[in-house]
Amino acid sequence: MPKPFRFRSAQTVAVLAVTQLIGWGTTFDMLGVMGRIVAPDLGVANEVVFAGLTIMMMVSAAVGPITGRWLARYGAAPVLSASSLTFALGLFLLAAANGIIVYAAAWIVIGVGGALGLSAPAYTAVVEREGINGKRVIAILMLFTGLSSAVFWPVLSLLNDTFGWRLTFLICAALQFFICLPLHLFALPKPIATKVDGGAADVAPVPLSKAAQRKAFLLIAAATSITTFITFGISPSLLEIFRQSGASPALALQLGSARGILGISARFLDMLLGRRGNPILSAVTGIGLMLTSFLMLLAAGPSTPLLITFILLYGFGAGIVTVARALLPLALFSPREFGLQSARLSLPQNLANAVAPVVFTAVLDRAGTGPALLFAAVLAALSLTLVLMLMALVRGARASQPSPVIS
Repeated sequence: MPKPFRFRSAQTVAVLAVTQLIGWGTTFDMLGVMGRIVAPDLGVANEVVFAGLTIMMMVSAAVGPITGRWLARYGAAPVLSASSLTFALGLFLLAAANGIIVYAAAWIVIGVGGALGLSAPAYTAVVEREGINGKRVIAILMLFTGLSSAVFWPVLSLLNDTFGWRLTFLICAALQFFICLPLHLFALPKPIATKVDGGAADVAPVPLSKAAQRKAFLLIAAATSITTFITFGISPSLLEIFRQSGASPALALQLGSARGILGISARFLDMLLGRRGNPILSAVTGIGLMLTSFLMLLAAGPSTPLLITFILLYGFGAGIVTVARALLPLALFSPREFGLQSARLSLPQNLANAVAPVVFTAVLDRAGTGPALLFAAVLAALSLTLVLMLMALVRGARASQPSPVIS
């Protein structure tokens, strides 16, 4: 790989790593620490506050298809820049909230920012600049973005203890405006994928018929929507799960932060595999680890060693699943189709994510840890079945290819 190309890749990863880490840390991950702090001041129940995440994901789902068209028309950099402005406005409104109306309005704005700036637009920016090499670069990028909760949970907790939650949200808005916006506007390399790859941008890595492509898309959409429902639902309630399982507040925070580190470890392994990695096999492995962690915590009484084992299995499994979820479209569809297919997948994923935090919070607060973990285990088993069906579809398509004739 030529040195200039390596430098461009490093620059792309550096810019997007910082902006995605801040983007996730100041929005979706933020309520894991701040949700139960904000609720009493607003005079609402915990699940009402966590409904902000539902609003965010519903709005992101609605704006997702439009985002796909904007990505195709304008490219990723302008769309990502718009997300930074939108996030800053939403966080400013959140800091000013004195009741449910302004609070809900803030999450509507943040939801628009999520569609414009989180995950799919960032991965599209990578593919625009890397083409067929985008798979490995996305895996490298996700090494850093997986640190959002590990970095921001302790930081947000410290800021809240020092300044209070309103000023904490204003600081988050300033990060979006003064750091993310300039990076998106001025620091991203210009797209080169079409110049570098040429016709290769239209070549799909798996020879699927039109009917098989539709079936593959539906299987990916269903499986990834279920896994994001699990991870997005558990994420803001993870500290509460640990507390209900007997962990002290300090231990709960340490275990919750460790999840991000473990996710990074899983993503690092995927990066090392590079082109030899198989996103479908990775999905099977990750979902299997998550399922095992839920069943283990259900079967045995809670204890500190068991909670540590749980977070090891769940954190590593969730990290593998996150990488697989991002790379599955690029593993089955051409680089030129990546942005459109990812935006299409974001619609069912965000709809599932919209209800996940409220559902898990309500189940956890009203029924306890056991029913919440059982619910997650059933969903993980269903998702694993769908991914195995996708694996069989891909194997069948490859097996049906005619063997090359050797003269």
